[in-house]
Amino acid sequence: MSVATQRFGQTTALSQLLLGATLGFGMTFWDAFLALTIGAVLLNAVAITVGVIGQREGLSTAILSRWTGFGHAGSAMLGLIIALSCTGWFGVQTGLAGAMLAGVAGVLPAPVWSLLFGIVITVIAAYGVRWMAWTSYVAVPAFLLLLLYLVLSNVNDVGATFNSPPPGSSIGMLTAITLVTGSFIVGAVISPDLTRFHRDERDVVKQTVLGITAGEWVIGLAGVVLAHGLGTTDVVGVISASGGWIGALIVITAVLKINDWYLRSASLGLVNFFDAVFALRISRTQVTVIVGCAGSVLAAAGIAHQFSHFLALLGVVFPPVTGIMVAEYFVVRRWRNEIISTRPHVPRSAPSWVPATVLIWPASTVLGEVLPFGQASVNSLVLAFALYVCAGRLDLLRMRTRRATNRKVVEEASAA
Repeated sequence: MSVATQRFGQTTALSQLLLGATLGFGMTFWDAFLALTIGAVLLNAVAITVGVIGQREGLSTAILSRWTGFGHAGSAMLGLIIALSCTGWFGVQTGLAGAMLAGVAGVLPAPVWSLLFGIVITVIAAYGVRWMAWTSYVAVPAFLLLLLYLVLSNVNDVGATFNSPPPGSSIGMLTAITLVTGSFIVGAVISPDLTRFHRDERDVVKQTVLGITAGEWVIGLAGVVLAHGLGTTDVVGVISASGGWIGALIVITAVLKINDWYLRSASLGLVNFFDAVFALRISRTQVTVIVGCAGSVLAAAGIAHQFSHFLALLGVVFPPVTGIMVAEYFVVRRWRNEIISTRPHVPRSAPSWVPATVLIWPASTVLGEVLPFGQASVNSLVLAFALYVCAGRLDLLRMRTRRATNRKVVEEASAA
């Protein structure tokens, strides 16, 4: 139940509400429902497939990638990208919450509130999954109740929005699906960070489908209704005007239940980075505190908002990661026997780097973006999968040396 609640909390975020409002402004309710459903199916496919690998091996995404096509060097780069992305988004959302708290409280400037709020989340994440679970137990139902209040208090006739025309410029179905998949593709790719706590593969499937699908439907469609009822995509403005602390609590609960996971994934990525590059053993808790303080300072300084486009660009590189990991683990199996034969421990060594992956990863990212058809995230994922399988069949997956695994670092990070 604790894992399921946190999984649902990841997809019931403020970003999904903004996504729904964007779709609702340019689509009918039922067209938006179809786009959200198709996007959820694609996200479920990615999250379940890579999530099953995490559940079987009990390892985080960055560490698992060592034996699923990336080697030490590739996993270090992946861990660093995960850390940058998650820390950046932590700063952006903490800054949003700080601004809302400053406006409601009327005392202390927004940077101070951002710093204080960031420190609270850092403490929660540093204490581990149990604290994060209890945070989700409170924040998830509170956010849903507040969201229901927001819709009912601002939309006079909810039923009429089901058949009303879109209030803004039309959005095509393919564009809408792209927006839906892009909104959570990073969360889907790093699913092993959470699914490694599942008891079995059935739990991975059940909780992923429930969390992602219900999250897209409930939160996304609430945004659609708001856009139709009010004729605007400015959901944050509606929240701000909805009534003092009610609006602030909506933002706080939305940010609280996902920002702790941003910190956790960032810390796991950095632990792997320092182990892979410097063979340095560092504490996940200490890294969490450092990353949380850095993200809080970024939020207080307002710098994080300047990185939004850069953070979105980082999100483009994640889909091929899933394609490569799935191709290696389920099809090519170049290093799968090593990781399976040593369960529940990790192998004593891993390839230092895999030249083919160094080429396939960026090539799939670029081609997925420039192809004139399909959806960019899906294109790059499929291309990475196909290219890696071809490289395996042609015996091009030659590793460059082996490197000993710091098993204490890996196993402590996995148990944390």
